[in-house]
Amino acid sequence: MSMSNVTTRNGDEIVAPRGLAGVVVADTAIGAVRGEEGFYHYRQYAAPDLAREQSLEAVWHLLHVGHLPGDDELATFRAMTAAQRSIPNAVAEALPAIVAAAPDGAPMASGRTALSLLATHDGLRPWLETAPDELAVQARRLVAAFPTLVGALWRLRSGETPLEPDPSLGLAADHVRMITGTAPTPEDTRAIERYLMLTVDHGLNASTFTARTVASTGADLGAVTVAALGSLSGPLHGAAPSRVLEMLLEIGDPSRADAWVQAALARNDVIMGFGHRVYRTEDPRSALLKETALEMGGPLVDLAVEVEDVIQDALERHRPGRDLRTNVEYYASVVLHLVGLPADLFTPTFAVSRMIGWTAHAIEQTKGNRIIRPSSRYVGPTPG
Repeated sequence: MSMSNVTTRNGDEIVAPRGLAGVVVADTAIGAVRGEEGFYHYRQYAAPDLAREQSLEAVWHLLHVGHLPGDDELATFRAMTAAQRSIPNAVAEALPAIVAAAPDGAPMASGRTALSLLATHDGLRPWLETAPDELAVQARRLVAAFPTLVGALWRLRSGETPLEPDPSLGLAADHVRMITGTAPTPEDTRAIERYLMLTVDHGLNASTFTARTVASTGADLGAVTVAALGSLSGPLHGAAPSRVLEMLLEIGDPSRADAWVQAALARNDVIMGFGHRVYRTEDPRSALLKETALEMGGPLVDLAVEVEDVIQDALERHRPGRDLRTNVEYYASVVLHLVGLPADLFTPTFAVSRMIGWTAHAIEQTKGNRIIRPSSRYVGPTPG
């Protein structure tokens, strides 16, 4: 067996494959990914089925409470979480200084700073000093308030006045409204909700592993989510959708796609939006987002579909034997653009959904916790 598939023992030293590929480091009841099958699920439900049939709040309830809510339970959860979206005046008054300190800075960076400030203001304590019921309240609070911070920071950066949350809207629709200034149409609301539900959780990816690692130290949920945001900001993890949109706009016309991709492959560039670390078949998230994009329609959708075919053919010729199909980022870029979100906020919007998964995993980590402490193998000069 190859080192890429298993963990082997060399004497008393456990040697893991690069990137911990295939190594199981945690037990979870939240969900899992079966990459060879092109399938993933939240608890006992196929995630794409939930994205088709449920609301974001229902999926949020499923991950945090453990079951899909009935109508009355969902209404109560909606009202409770909507009431947690507002940010205190002391935090709101500090946001202009965060923007002024780095006017051209990445929104993910200012978002991390603002979230840390909110957690400090709210008095979050290490979970080892926090009752489980209070920890659940804190988790809901961080999820609910993060879109408010994202919207306020963006509008301040754009020279506009931040908007107060609208509790009559769901979290997804209010996220768009607090950025654009206009509530999305029912069709656009359904599109953004689908995207957010599809990306709430996805196995032990880099940011979720980060969240569980920080939680394992007993840290507060603010520290957990700020650390996870840092992980998600990387271009190999959560920052790809904006780069896909850049690619599509640069190509501009399907007739230019083949020359563009051939030049990119000759430079050994990474083609954003294609291939996945886990899936060896179609990414089910991409399939539903493509369907959603086609429902929305328009020139960008037509371009994306034609470019997908051209790039797919080029990759099959250039890298035979590797199944490099579109991943979630490809059509996510199209959907997010069509609902009116600026490209700079694609990754923070990803974080809006993943915040639900991070906090669910952090709370799960607190149960039967043991600090995550792997070893490294020294390969430097001989000491002594």
